[in-house]
Amino acid sequence: MDRLAQYIQVNHWLVVATVVVLVLVIVIEIRARAESFSAISPHDAIRLMNHGAVVIDLRAAEQYSAGHLAGARRMDGEQILKAGETLKKYLQKPLIVYDESGSLGTSAARQLKAQGFAQAFNLRGGLAAWRSDNLPLEKGSKASG
Repeated sequence: MDRLAQYIQVNHWLVVATVVVLVLVIVIEIRARAESFSAISPHDAIRLMNHGAVVIDLRAAEQYSAGHLAGARRMDGEQILKAGETLKKYLQKPLIVYDESGSLGTSAARQLKAQGFAQAFNLRGGLAAWRSDNLPLEKGSKASG
């Protein structure tokens, strides 16, 4: 124990840096776990879709037309910010949002939760994960809202 106290005295900056890094790792891990609760796999998304979930595609119109999840409606970031008004009839339903990789979907799901959608989920891995599981896509366009 005396050697530990001596080490801390001699290397106090190293000890402080180690503690700071440890705290940062813990905070990042907690945030990652909290966000993963709102991310769902493609197969979980299918289960929710079969129970009436609303699916929102965050990609550009051209990408949407090239292929999207069955029944998905396309919305851009500005529309997501107003979703509390435009989608208020779906407030109690599960909402699944996705983009190409899943990165935009995380912030969109967070924004929807802030607007009162308690069951807002991000498709983990986005449409890329959907495709890698060889799941079907619809083609063509559908109006948003």
